[in-house]
Amino acid sequence: MITDREKAAFEAGIKLGALYHQFVGTPIARETAGAVETAIEQAVGLQPYVTDITVRLNRDMMVSNRFGYSELAGKMFDVAITTEVGSTVCRARLHLEDDYPMMEIVEFHETSRDTDH
Repeated sequence: MITDREKAAFEAGIKLGALYHQFVGTPIARETAGAVETAIEQAVGLQPYVTDITVRLNRDMMVSNRFGYSELAGKMFDVAITTEVGSTVCRARLHLEDDYPMMEIVEFHETSRDTDH
């Protein structure tokens, strides 16, 4: 049997992986980064079990090409996501670690309520 903890971790991981692969390559500039951050948060936040998400993009890595924009790279992401399944909450993140966009579970904790989302 799959536990709520396992499902919460799976949901966090699958959301981060999808986010990463869906948005890498998106045309971006420092002037549009905030709108892209918000769009990603709103899109991923619609998905089941997501209770919170924060997306920050490293603007220092955005070097304009000759047409005035950059392409979103995985190394630019700093994302924190929270999923909740039953009474289990999972916090995970995607961030640059040793020049690699690393995804990891940060913590689990239990809530006092037991509801499915």
